[in-house]
Order: sequence, then C-alpha cells, then structure tokens
Amino acid sequence: MISTTKLVSVVLIAAAAPAFADAGDPPSRVARLNYESGSVSFRPGSADDWSPASPNYPLTIGDHLWADRNARAEMHIGSTAVRMDSETALSVLNLDDRTVQLSLTAGVIVVRLRALDEDQTFEVDTPNVAISLLRPGNYRIQADGDGATTSVAVWSGEAELTGGGSAFPVHPRQAARIIGTDSITNEVVDLPPPDPFVRWSEDRDRREDQAQSVRYVPREMIGYEDLDAYGAWRNVPPYGWVWTPASAAVGWAPYRYGHWVWVSPWGWTWVDDAPWGFAPFHYGRWAYAGGAWVWVPGQVVARPVYAPALVAFVGGPRFGLSVAVGGGGGGVAWFPLGPGEIYRPAYHVSDVYVRNVNVTHVNVTNINVTNVNVTNVRYVNQNVQGAVTAVPQQTFVSARPVGREATIVSAREASQAQVVGSTAAVAPRPESIVARPPTAGPVARPPAQILQHTVVAKAAPPPPPVSFRTQQQQLERNPGRPLDSATLDTLRTNQPAAPQVRSALPRAQSQPPIPENNTSPTARPPSAGVPRNDRPSSAQPPLSPPAGRQSRAVDQPASPAPNRQPVTPDRPIQNERPAAATQPAAPVPNPRPLSPDRPVRNDRPAETTQPATPAPSPRPVSPDRPVRNDRPAETTQPATPAPSPRPVSPDRPVRNDRPAATTAARPEGRGPTNPPKSEKKAEKREERQEKHDR
Repeated sequence: MISTTKLVSVVLIAAAAPAFADAGDPPSRVARLNYESGSVSFRPGSADDWSPASPNYPLTIGDHLWADRNARAEMHIGSTAVRMDSETALSVLNLDDRTVQLSLTAGVIVVRLRALDEDQTFEVDTPNVAISLLRPGNYRIQADGDGATTSVAVWSGEAELTGGGSAFPVHPRQAARIIGTDSITNEVVDLPPPDPFVRWSEDRDRREDQAQSVRYVPREMIGYEDLDAYGAWRNVPPYGWVWTPASAAVGWAPYRYGHWVWVSPWGWTWVDDAPWGFAPFHYGRWAYAGGAWVWVPGQVVARPVYAPALVAFVGGPRFGLSVAVGGGGGGVAWFPLGPGEIYRPAYHVSDVYVRNVNVTHVNVTNINVTNVNVTNVRYVNQNVQGAVTAVPQQTFVSARPVGREATIVSAREASQAQVVGSTAAVAPRPESIVARPPTAGPVARPPAQILQHTVVAKAAPPPPPVSFRTQQQQLERNPGRPLDSATLDTLRTNQPAAPQVRSALPRAQSQPPIPENNTSPTARPPSAGVPRNDRPSSAQPPLSPPAGRQSRAVDQPASPAPNRQPVTPDRPIQNERPAAATQPAAPVPNPRPLSPDRPVRNDRPAETTQPATPAPSPRPVSPDRPVRNDRPAETTQPATPAPSPRPVSPDRPVRNDRPAATTAARPEGRGPTNPPKSEKKAEKREERQEKHDR
C-alpha cells in the first residue's frame, strides 16, 4: 500500500475557474431543490411518472417541477435562486457551464440573479416569449395558463424579450406584458407592488445576503446558503477552516442518512436527508478530527465542480459483505473520501475534468490522470471506526433510505476490504431513478392543458434525455457505468420526441418580395420584424443594450421598418451582390481621355490601355516642346519606339528612354552645373537619336 500524499504533489493546473477541454464532459454544475412548502412534485427527464419532490435531489436537463396549489419551492443554480409560487410548472431545458435555460409554462417565478459572466446566458422561455436576463438583478416572470400572456417585471437588472419575430428591452424599474402567440403585442405597464410571494422571496434573499459561510466557500458552491443555520465553522489544523454539523445522531457518519439514485450522466448519486445536505456531499472531503466528523471544503475556487458522491466503494473476496449486511444477494459498502484523496469518476470524462473536480483538495502535476490508481491506496477514513456503511443490494438499487437498513462495518472487517472504485458495480433499475415513499396518496401533477404547452425559445436547447427504459439494456452490460454520449445519440435516433420549443424568431418565406424602391409606409415587408440572414450581423441595428454590457443575439428592431431596406444613419444599405458585379468588366469604349473622376483600368498592360497623351492638364502641351518627365517612366513610356520621326505632337507618345540626367539638372553637390541648351539643339538631338534607334 502507498499513501495518497506520496501519490500526488506540487500544484494542480487550473486552480481558478475550471476550463473544460472536452465537449463530452458532463456539466460542472446542477440545480438543487433546496426548499419546498406544500405539495411539490418532480418528474425526471428520463421517466414518465411524477413523484413527490426530494430536497437535495440534483436537477439537470429535462427535469420537471410542479408546485401545486398553496405550495412554494426554491431552486438554486450556483448563486442564483429561482423561486416558484403556487400552481407553477417549471422545467430545465438546458443547464451546463455557460447556459441556464428554463421553461415556464404556467405560474410565477422570481429570479435572483447574483452573477452573470460575459460568456454566460440565462433564458426563461414561456409559451409566447423568450426572456433573456442580461444583467444581475431581481426579476418576476408570470405565464398565464392559457399560453398567450406573459408578464415581466424588472426591479433591477436588464431583460430582453423576444417573440413573434421581434425583440425589445425591459429596463430597471419597468414592467411589460406580452399578449398573443404567433402575432404578439407588447405594452409597458406600471411596476406592480410587491405581493406576498415577492416579499417572501425578499426575505429569502436577505437571509442569503447575511450568510457567513461565504468567508470559507464561494457563492457558486451549491448549498452554501444552508450551512450557517445547521452548523459552525472552526479552524482545525492541519485542515484549516472546517464545518461541523450542529447536531448529529449517535453513530452518525457521512453518507449514511439518505439514499442512492441513478442520475444521468453521472450515475449513482447520493441524496442526503439533512436540510443542509448538499454542499458537504458533492464538494470537499470529510475528516475525523477531535472525536467528530468535520467537513473540509478545501481551496476556494471561482466555481467548484459538482460530483455525484465523493466516496470509495469497497468489496473483495476477503470482505464477507453478504454476511455483514444480513441477507443473500450480496451488499454494497462505501466510506467518505478524506482530504488529499483523489476522486476518479466512473462516468466518461477528460483528463482536464479529473484535474478540475479534484482541484480543491489534490495537488496534481506531472501525473497521467488517465492512469490514476484509486484501488491500491490506503485511505485514511477506511480505518476510522464506523466510517464504512453497508446495505443490501436491494436497498441500494431501489433508492430506499440507507439509515433504516444500514450495517456499520467494524474497523477489523473494513481493513480486510478492497477499494473497488468510485461507483458500485450494480446496474440501475427503473425504481433507481427517484425515491418513492410508501404513501398511498396520489401525486399532484400539472393539468393536461399545461403539459401540452410548448414554449418560445431564442436559443435552441439540446435534445431531451433518452428514456431510462431505452437505456436499460445497455446499462446492464456494464453495471454501474453510465452510457457515453455516442451511445446515447444512437439510442436517441430510435426514440421519437415531442417538440418542446419553437423558435422565437421565425423566418418568413411565404410572402412575395417587395421592390427595392418601394417606400410606401403601408407596405408590409416580407420579413417584417425578422433579422435578415443574408447580411453580416454588424449590419443589424442593436436594440439599445444596457451600458457596460453588450446585448446578446439581439439583432432585430422592435417594430418593422416601412421599407425592406431603409437607409438610416445606423443601418447600411443592403448590398446583396459583390462589389465587383457593379463595375464594367471591359474598358469604356470611348477613345477620349478618361475623366478625372473615373479610375483608369489596371487589368491590362499600360501600353494597351493608357492613352497616348497624359491626362487632361490645366497646362496644354506645346507641339514643339517635349513634355517634362514628372511621372515615373513605367507609367508614361510605351514599350516600343514611336512610329514617326516627326517632332512630338499631342497624338504622339512622349519619348522617355534616356537617363533622367539629360532632361533634368545635375543634382546638387555633383560639380558645376552646365548651362541649359537651346530648344533648337534639343530638338535636333532628339531627331538624331530617333534616327539612330530606327
């Protein structure tokens, strides 16, 4: 055995915000349902049935939430809080490292957007408009159940509404109402006074604003907001600042009171029962110090990477687990990873992802992370009395509560166990997706009318998840390992999916074109309110983006212009043909000298396209006096001698094949200057030279 501290050393690459090099990596963040009051239901994207919502369940693409009558719920995505009022249907269309895209088909949500980087987008789609939140702030969005009316209130921040082929901004301290679907109308309305739901949301915001835990963990760590109320921070060498639960049951250990579920693309995922039980089980490490378990968050980074469960599973031939758990069929056992110990995901990831998911606790350099050995290591918590928890395999795979059926493995038995990896080699079943408490009551679900609504989206979301039953056969071939993206894409082609969204910017194609010179203010352009796709984006006029931040994907004016191609100071004339198509392909068929305002064609040799006489000049050329050589020889001298010995005339090319010294004064500093010759001698010399040349 070798120690973990000897396995890795020095400094981990990318110690700040993670940078992902592989598009196949799973997202570094999820959403968390951290509060519910009343009847709140949940449907995973890979399942068809609704179940009671479980706090701390990680939400991702395709998941649905429904807050029934007189119910409320709160969901966190990093530092952003999304709160749901009574009779609200919300789902996740897209959620990755840079994009949050939610679908609101009915009800009211309040969004507290704390941070938004330049490369990030936050979009809420309703049945008739797509709402882009452009700046951090507070927003209230309401979608009526009829699918034709949306209201948006902006207390702070900046929003942009897109629908029906047009887009317009909503500024701070403004509100707007959008009515209609294919053809919409929008109107600015008074900012509504805070209702009880808004005041409740403001109270939740103040609670988060006062959180002391942000001294030790970043706000982007999901679950930070519940640590203050349920525990305390203290400095424990050599780990530094650690967090300890305020109260724990006798025999309590991390990853013992909760249940396991199967969440794609991560696989087996821990869902804790405690109201604070998210951050300490998906980030950081656990250590046993001073007779108690303490959570070590590790190095503070801008955005820590989410992990489904930071544990090591154990087994092996010398570990009598089937006896220890008291039943046939075997069992599953695990313990929490300690500070400095590597977490090697069982799902498909790149080397960069492995570094980033371990960045807060492991110093890795000069190491091939592909070959990290996580089995031949002596883990510190494996020897702690009561750290290893075991359950029958049926309990594990059925998402049943672990604490009721757990067996605490003794230190002697645990020392004989072998670490088998970061996942259990158990294939999931349909009941593995979500815990189903043994209640006979029906589960609340949205009305059928709301379930049938599609939403308007500005950004096309990824395809919905592949159903679990479609995946199940493949999952059984490699137990405990999620399917890779290529396999999922193959399965998706055989799974018809109902459309979730329609474009917020439809492209009109059915109307005939309008002549370019049509300036009638009543004429309707064929693409009124729709951005033209045959023009560079820079030619599209922006819609007054807020100061300090550029509006994204907003290239369309709020109302159609009266002409298909109006000329305005901020919009260039449409030029749909190359510039060369407007220039004659051949020289102008006119023997007269070129006009001063027309360029000389340069696509042929100068002697065939250049007129015999220089361009018109205010000073006429004398027939008996040679033209001064005040232009370069290559532009004024023909390639062959003149065909006549007669003196230079206006229709005869100028001779310029002698050195410049014969027509120009000797340069200064080269001896005495000769007196100028007479014009007559110059002409005779010219004639002699011409005869000699012939």
